[in-house]
Amino acid sequence: DHDFLSDALGVAIPYGIYQPVDNRGSVIIGVSHDTSAFAANAMKRKGQGVGGRGIKRLNLAFLALRLLLALALSQLCWSQSPESPASQNQKEVQQQLTTAKNLSDSGKVDEALVILRKLENANSELPGLNSELGKALYRKEEYGQAVPYFRQAIDENSSDKESVQLLGLSLFRIGKPAEAIPLLKQVTSWYPAANVDASYVLSLCYIQVQNYSQARQAFAAMYGVPPESAASHLILARMLLRQGFDPIAEENARQAIALDPKLPLAHYLLGEFHLFKSDIPQAIAEFEKEIELNPGFAGVYDRMGDAYTHLEKFDDAQRMLQRSVALDPNSTGPFILLGKVMLKKNDPKSAVMYLERAAKMDANNYMTHHLLGQAYRSLGQENDAAREFKLAEQLQKRNE
Repeated sequence: DHDFLSDALGVAIPYGIYQPVDNRGSVIIGVSHDTSAFAANAMKRKGQGVGGRGIKRLNLAFLALRLLLALALSQLCWSQSPESPASQNQKEVQQQLTTAKNLSDSGKVDEALVILRKLENANSELPGLNSELGKALYRKEEYGQAVPYFRQAIDENSSDKESVQLLGLSLFRIGKPAEAIPLLKQVTSWYPAANVDASYVLSLCYIQVQNYSQARQAFAAMYGVPPESAASHLILARMLLRQGFDPIAEENARQAIALDPKLPLAHYLLGEFHLFKSDIPQAIAEFEKEIELNPGFAGVYDRMGDAYTHLEKFDDAQRMLQRSVALDPNSTGPFILLGKVMLKKNDPKSAVMYLERAAKMDANNYMTHHLLGQAYRSLGQENDAAREFKLAEQLQKRNE
C-alpha cells in the first residue's frame, strides 16, 4: 500500500498476497497504474517462489485481487461522472420556480409572473407551477384567471390547503358563492378557530345564497357564541345591515331582543337602521332604550346627536355629542358633528376648536377641512379659509 519513487523506473507499485493456511505469500512489484496490464504481469509471475501445492490457492487469490481492483475503479469512475443534461436542466427549472415564488411572496408579482409564464410555456407539468401561478394572479386581484390554476393545483395535490382556500376566496370574489361554500367549509374544518378570513367569507357566501340560518351558524363559530343565542342573531343582523339586507337585519335584531331583552347594542343597531331609513323619531326611541341598558357606550350618544341634528334640534344635539366625546375623546366623528352643530348655532369660534381637534386626529377627512374653511370664513380669516377649502378639494378628488 505504498509507492516507492525511483529515478530510473518512476513509481513502484507493490501488491502482496499471503496464504495463512500454508504460511506462504508473495509480493508483486509493478510500475503501471493500468489494472489490466498490472494483472497480466502478475499472472505471468504468479507461481514464482511458491510451491506447486499453493498454485491453485494463489490463482484464486489473484482472481479476487483483480475483482476488487476492478470494483474499486468502477466506483471511482462512477462517482466522478458528470451530471446528465436532463438532471442539470431539472435543477435549473426548480431554481427558477423558487426564484419566482420568492419574488411573488415579496410583492414583486409582475417579475414573478414573467418567470412563471416562461416555465409554463416550457414545462406545464412542473410540480408546484400551477399553485404559484394561481397565487401570483390572486395577488394581482385577477381572481377569474387564478381559478383554473388553483383547480389544477388541487388536482395535482389534493392536500394543497392553501390552493383550496384561495380557490374558495377567488370564487367568492368573482360572484360564485355557491361554488365557494364547499371549499371554504373544508378550510374552516382544518382551521376551526384560526382562519378568520375563510370563516368570514363563508358566512358572506351563505348570506348571498340567502341561507341565513347557515350564515348565523358560521358567524357564531367565528365569534365563539352559541348558534341559537341572542348574540348570534345580533351578529348576523349587523353583518346583514352592512351587506344591504335591511329587512332581514331588522328581523334578526328583534329576534335577539326577544331572546335577551337586556342584550347590549341590539337597540343601538335598530336605531342605526331607522336613522339610515330617515325614520328619525323611531331611531331616537331605540337609542334611548340603548342608553337605559348601556349608558357608558359613547357611540349611542354620537348617533343621538346625529339624529337631533337631522331634526335641527341643535341644543339637544350638542348635549349628546359632548357626552360622547367625554366618554371617548379619541373618535373623530363626534368632534366633526360638533363643529357642524356650532356652525349652525352661529358659533364659528367653538366650531374651529372642535374641528381643529378632529383634523389633528385625522388630517385626511375632507369634510373636516371643508367645515373648517366655513368656520374661518365666518371669522374673517380668508387666507386660512382658502387653505382649508383647497385642501378639502384635493382630499375629495383623491378619494374619488
